[in-house]
Amino acid sequence: MKIRYDRETCIGMFQCVDEWDAFEKNLDDGKADLAGSTEVDDGVFELDVPDGAELDAEFAARACPVDAIELYDDDGEQVV
Repeated sequence: MKIRYDRETCIGMFQCVDEWDAFEKNLDDGKADLAGSTEVDDGVFELDVPDGAELDAEFAARACPVDAIELYDDDGEQVV
């Protein structure tokens, strides 16, 4: 499972931070950061979801009010 986060779309509500500890508040920028992720495009970050964290990642993606977070299964199909 892979999570994809568009930081440019983020509006800093930090609901993802409440759902999964991989997301961290960046109060200087007013946006969340996805710890351990790799920037794959300008402002777009990806991270392989660790085993056991799939449900937290899904909750984080579903909690985002602006759909800045997408979740993909191992076949590359978008789940959220």
